[in-house]
Amino acid sequence: MRNKYVITIFVFFSWMLFIDQTSLIDRFSLVKNIKSLKQEKVILQNEIRKNQEMIDILHSDLENLEKFAREEYLMKKPDEDIFLIIYE
Repeated sequence: MRNKYVITIFVFFSWMLFIDQTSLIDRFSLVKNIKSLKQEKVILQNEIRKNQEMIDILHSDLENLEKFAREEYLMKKPDEDIFLIIYE
């Protein structure tokens, strides 16, 4: 342990592992975070694609638009009554 090169190398690696701003521990956590964000990006892109298809369907046909509005937003015509059935 009296060799100055060994001590210098040990100090350098200790510095790089724990103390430095871009330490290896931080780097591993960032890589893990990037992987989870990429997975979330794929999920959100699929959801965007599904929503875009739904928008295209709703814009193409007025019957589909009316059906969607009635089912999702409980819209009705002035002379109609709505009955909600709640399953438990």
